[in-house]
Amino acid sequence: MSSALCRCAREYHEPSGLGVLSMMKNCALLVITFAMLAFCPLGHAQGQEPTLDSTIAVVRANMQADRTTFVTTIMNFSDKDGAAFWPIYQQYEYERSKLDDHRAAVIKQYAQKYPNLTDAEAKAMADQMLDCESHLAALKKKYYKKFNKVLPALTVTKFFQLDRRIDLMMDMQVESSLPPLTQAQYTLPVSSGAEPPQQ
Repeated sequence: MSSALCRCAREYHEPSGLGVLSMMKNCALLVITFAMLAFCPLGHAQGQEPTLDSTIAVVRANMQADRTTFVTTIMNFSDKDGAAFWPIYQQYEYERSKLDDHRAAVIKQYAQKYPNLTDAEAKAMADQMLDCESHLAALKKKYYKKFNKVLPALTVTKFFQLDRRIDLMMDMQVESSLPPLTQAQYTLPVSSGAEPPQQ
């Protein structure tokens, strides 16, 4: 994957007119594709299925390590912008990791209780996940303002777009390890004799 990152960085530094935006998009797509491919064989070596705990741990560790590489390569900060960005980014990642810890705990709880999940437990978990999402949105707004104080708005917007794409990759990997929704067993409430409305 590092050779792909290096190639993207070289292409970015050697633009040829109108193709700069296209090259940046292609480089981002290439880096993200390589990252996704790197996670696909997760835990399938030696014919073993990964546990949810190990999948979440490995994905988070890999993404935290690779996130800095992605940001460095794709953002291509000047020295001045980099000096302004990285201290704030470290604070952002620290606060974010606490939210991610809580979200991971809810996902593990869901996977463990899934076969016998009660309606009340499902509601509580859904409420917790919605809380996680709203806290993450609030955190991003908070840091969007902080970044905008020291960086151009276009740079900040580009960073949060990249950050979202990395989040999506992580989510896809974790979601692929959860029980599929089609396996859910629902007990329909006992009918009170009323017929469903005809369409």
